[in-house]
Amino acid sequence: MSGIPGAWRRTAAGAGLLSPDGAVAPTIFAEMSASAMRTGAINLGQGFPDEDGPAEVLEAARAAISQGVNQYPPGRGFADLLEAISEHQRRFYGLSVDPATEVIVTAGATEALTATLLALIDSPDDEVVVFEPYYDSYAAAVALAGARLRTVPLRLPDFQPDLEVLAASVTDRTRLILVNDPHNPTGVAFSPEVKAEIIRLAHLHDAVIVTDEVYEHLTFTAPHVPIATLPGAAERTLTISSGGKTFSATGWKIGWIHGPADLITAVLTVKQYLTYVNGSAFQPAIAVGLRLPDTFFADAAATLAQKHEILGAGLRDAGFEVIAPQGGYFTVADASALGGADSMAFCRALPDTAGVVAIPLEAFVSEEHRGDYAGLVRFAACKRVEVLEEAAQRLAAATF
Repeated sequence: MSGIPGAWRRTAAGAGLLSPDGAVAPTIFAEMSASAMRTGAINLGQGFPDEDGPAEVLEAARAAISQGVNQYPPGRGFADLLEAISEHQRRFYGLSVDPATEVIVTAGATEALTATLLALIDSPDDEVVVFEPYYDSYAAAVALAGARLRTVPLRLPDFQPDLEVLAASVTDRTRLILVNDPHNPTGVAFSPEVKAEIIRLAHLHDAVIVTDEVYEHLTFTAPHVPIATLPGAAERTLTISSGGKTFSATGWKIGWIHGPADLITAVLTVKQYLTYVNGSAFQPAIAVGLRLPDTFFADAAATLAQKHEILGAGLRDAGFEVIAPQGGYFTVADASALGGADSMAFCRALPDTAGVVAIPLEAFVSEEHRGDYAGLVRFAACKRVEVLEEAAQRLAAATF
C-alpha cells in the first residue's frame, strides 16, 4: 500500500493515521469499538444513541418507503425538506433562508463539510483555522482538499480560546474559519466574545465562516446562538447541521448546509459529484422532525442533560475530575488522579480494568499538541439511563 500514489496518503496523514512506513492505522473509534466487542465492555466511546428517536419521525420514514419514495430525490433535496429547514431557521433563530437557492441537503454534516472544503480551497497555500481539539474528520478533509490546517487551542479551565491567539492564527492566507459550536469533543459553547472576534477576523481577512452546529438543540446552560444571526456574519457564513443528533437517527445521514446563494452554488457544484443525492425516504421524515413542537426540542435537551449528570456523578465517584459540558453528547474527564496521565494507554486498558470504553482527547488533536491534553478522556452520555448507571458502577468498582 505504501507505494500507491494519491490523495489518500495526505488524507491519512492529516488524520494522524499514517505511520512512517506508510501503513494506515485504524481510527481510535474502530480500535475502541473492537475492544468493546472483545471484552464485553460498555461502549461510551462512539457518539451514537442506543435508543430510537421520536415515533412520528420513524413512522414518516416507513410511510415514505411504503408510498414509493425510494428513487433519487432532486439534487438539492426534496422541496419539502428544504422548506422545513428554512422554517426551522426562521422559527428558532429568526434567520431568513431561501429554500430554493440557499440550502442543500447532504449526506450528513460530514459531507456538507467535505464538499465545502473541496469547493472553496483553491491553493496549497490556503489555510483553514479550526479549534483544537477538533472532530476527527476536519483534519482529514482539510488535507484531502490540499490546504493547511491552523489550530487554535481550547484549554482548561473553560475550553474557551484565547482571543489573542485566535487573532494571530487568522491571516490573509485563511480561506475558512471552521467553528464547531456546541463543540465536540469538549462540550463547550463558544462565548459571545469569541463569536464576535471570529466575525471581525473573517471580515478583516476576507475569510468564509463555516459552522458545524449538529448539537444545536442539545445545549444545557443557554439556548444556541448561530453565528449567522450575529451582525456582519450572514453574508460570509455557511451553516451546517443535521438531523442525526437531534432525532437520534445518526445512521440516516441527513444533513444540510445553508448560506448565501453564490457560496451554496459553489458547494453544490462539488457535492453533486460526491454522493449526488441520498436518503430519499429519510428526507420526508426529517422534515417531520424539524416541524415537531417546541416541547420535543426542550425535552431532548433536558433528557440528555440528565444523562450527563448521571454519567458525571459516576465518574466523580470513581475518582475522575469532571468538566461539565454545556452541550452535545460528550463529557470530558481528567483521569490523571487515577494514573491516567497517558490517556491513550489509559483508554486502551479501560475495557479490561473497568469494562467501559472511552476515547482519549489526544485523538482529537495534532501530534505536536497531544501533550497539552494529557489525562483527558471523553465519555459519551447519549445512552440509555440503565447503561450509564451500569457504566458508573463498573468504574466505581474498578481498581486503577
